[in-house]
Amino acid sequence: MALDQTKTPLIDAIKAVSQESLSIFYVPGHKRGQGISTQLSNWLGREVFRADLPELPEFGSLFPPQGIMREAQELAAEAFGARQTWFLANGSTSGIVAAILATCGQGDKIILPRNVHKSAISGLVLSGAIPIFVTPECDRNLATSITPDTLQAALKEHPDAKAVMVVYPTYHGICGDLGAIASLVHEYNIPLLVDEAHGAHFAFHPNLPSSALSLGADIAVQSTHKTLGAMTQASMLHLQGDRISPNRITNALRLVQSTSPNHILLASLDAARHQMATQGEELLENALNLAEEVRDRLAKIPNLVIFEPTKATLDRTRIAIDATQLGLTGFAADEILYKKLGVTAELPELQYVTFVLTFGNTKEDGDRLIKAYQILDQKHRQPPISPILPPSPHSPIPPHSPIPPHSPREAYFAPTETVAFDRAGDRISAELVCPYPPGIPLLMPGEAISLSVLDRLQQFRTLGTTINIEGCSDPTLKTLKVIAKD
Repeated sequence: MALDQTKTPLIDAIKAVSQESLSIFYVPGHKRGQGISTQLSNWLGREVFRADLPELPEFGSLFPPQGIMREAQELAAEAFGARQTWFLANGSTSGIVAAILATCGQGDKIILPRNVHKSAISGLVLSGAIPIFVTPECDRNLATSITPDTLQAALKEHPDAKAVMVVYPTYHGICGDLGAIASLVHEYNIPLLVDEAHGAHFAFHPNLPSSALSLGADIAVQSTHKTLGAMTQASMLHLQGDRISPNRITNALRLVQSTSPNHILLASLDAARHQMATQGEELLENALNLAEEVRDRLAKIPNLVIFEPTKATLDRTRIAIDATQLGLTGFAADEILYKKLGVTAELPELQYVTFVLTFGNTKEDGDRLIKAYQILDQKHRQPPISPILPPSPHSPIPPHSPIPPHSPREAYFAPTETVAFDRAGDRISAELVCPYPPGIPLLMPGEAISLSVLDRLQQFRTLGTTINIEGCSDPTLKTLKVIAKD
């Protein structure tokens, strides 16, 4: 029997407890806002802090899911099409790491694309799994997806792999042939793990790409806060089928989730599910209509090139604009848009600037974006510049890479030394070097530092403070940390 999707059990329970008249002697220390800093209470009011509560019996628990918490997660599982759903208060990062921990152990092989998020590398370090990287396709200098053919070649060469992970959609909204990939993976009787961080909305409108679960994913990890109405850091992990034990997921999440999850974040997941289950198609229809209107009007601006995939499916709520046709890098265009024109993009890169439209955007937002690009074209345009290097630091590389010299875990714990940037060629990286966003590592622990990687890093060195480089000990990239020689 279908569940009542109009219910919000976790919200109701938190609201009830927050309004009780009690003398409380449990944490947090601000005691339902009574001791909160006036800097915060004058800004946000006290009500939100009354709801900042610990794991009380009235709410049930996350590990294992029990009580009200379990009821809220069961509603989410039905709404998103899962066998079981776990709420995540540590973002999709915790879900990606848990998915790897639940399926791979020390020395086990996992096949995954080279354009994975850095959270997957954390999962490799913690699990000890061995990555078999598959090269994604490239379309107009944007990484798209791995293909069934390249994945099949990797599976034939590594039939002992324990799992496959894919990114669906990419940060730019590009979706590969996930149905064919799922069928292929299941022929080997191993699970398909999907980083669906940017696709939490797919299940709720027929004109969006199909959701990962509907196409056969065994695990789908979604950042509910990215495209739906949850608060930042609130995400979900969905399971379907019986290839992965729910207990393994719960035990993995125990390792990477906080023992004191923020219940306001968890309540926002309950609210986001309710909103989609009761109003989702209408809200997403509005978002899609706005996105198409903005896309059409932007296309009328001279010298503006909007990314359209030649093969893959695209989430039409993502708009990626090639800045090089205006004679700018994506970073330079983004800086002008933000500092002078009052428009903030989701993702500036060397070549593209990407915008995310959701049902939270208004027509006024769209008008402002269009006006900003009109001004950018009229007042800031330079002669077009050549397209920037392809997004993969390893391009060209074989369709599937050999096993790296060291596993990410081995490299993470190995003795290290620091070398000058121009002396790092052919050494083995001991650290993560990751432009953020999008959070796709250019280098990871255990990976050989090739000349093509150094060339790519050199581009980022010349950009100075216009881009954040995370994970490395020297963010200026004057030096790199490598595995020490014997």
